[in-house]
Amino acid sequence: MAEYHNVFQPTFDELKSNFPLKGNWKSTFFKNDNPLVVELGCGKGEYSVGLAQKYPQKNFLGIDVKGARMWQGATQAIDQKLDNVAFLRTRIEFIEWCFGSDEVDEIWITFPDPQIKKKRAKNRLTHPVFLERYSKILKKDGLIHLKTDSQFLHGYTLGIIEGNHHVLEDAEHDIYNAQLQRPDMSIKTHYENLFLDKDMPITYLRFRLQ
Repeated sequence: MAEYHNVFQPTFDELKSNFPLKGNWKSTFFKNDNPLVVELGCGKGEYSVGLAQKYPQKNFLGIDVKGARMWQGATQAIDQKLDNVAFLRTRIEFIEWCFGSDEVDEIWITFPDPQIKKKRAKNRLTHPVFLERYSKILKKDGLIHLKTDSQFLHGYTLGIIEGNHHVLEDAEHDIYNAQLQRPDMSIKTHYENLFLDKDMPITYLRFRLQ
C-alpha cells in the first residue's frame, strides 16, 4: 500500500510533529471544499467505499490500524477511480493529531469491538474519552453514526448520550425489521454479513455532541 496514492501511513513521530494533512485534507488531498466524513475502524473499507459511491459530493476517509484489512477498500477505490475516498492507517487514539478543529462533518463507527469487560471500558469508541476527542475535530452539530451488532454497546452508548446531554436523533435496536427505512443501511460490511448469517439484530444510533 506504500505505492497507493489514496493511503496514508504516518508514523507516530510524524503525527506528533504536526502532520501536514491535519487541517488540510480537503485542500491538499481532495482538492475541494466538500463535507468530510470519517469512518472509524473501517476494516476492509466497505462503508467508506459504499458511501463514496453513493455520495460523490462528499469526501470520505476510512481509518484503521490494520493495513491488511484496509488494502481491500483502497484497491477497490483505485479500481473504480473513486477520487472522493482515501484511507488513513493509524490508531483512533491519535485522531486529534490527524485532523484540525472543525475539519470533520460526520463520523461513522461501524461494528467496533464492544470491549465488554469493565476494565476495557475506556477502549469503547463511544466512551466519553473518545467522544471528547471527536468533539475537537467535529464541526458544531456534526453527526456521529453507530452501527453495531452489540446490544450491549448500543445500550451503553444510549446511556452515555443521555447522561452527558448529547442530542439523540435516531435509535433502532433492529434496523432490518424496523418499519422506518433508514438511508445508508444497505451497505454491509464483512462482519455485518457474518452477524446477519447468525440472525443477530443490527442496531443503529445517530447523535450529535452537546
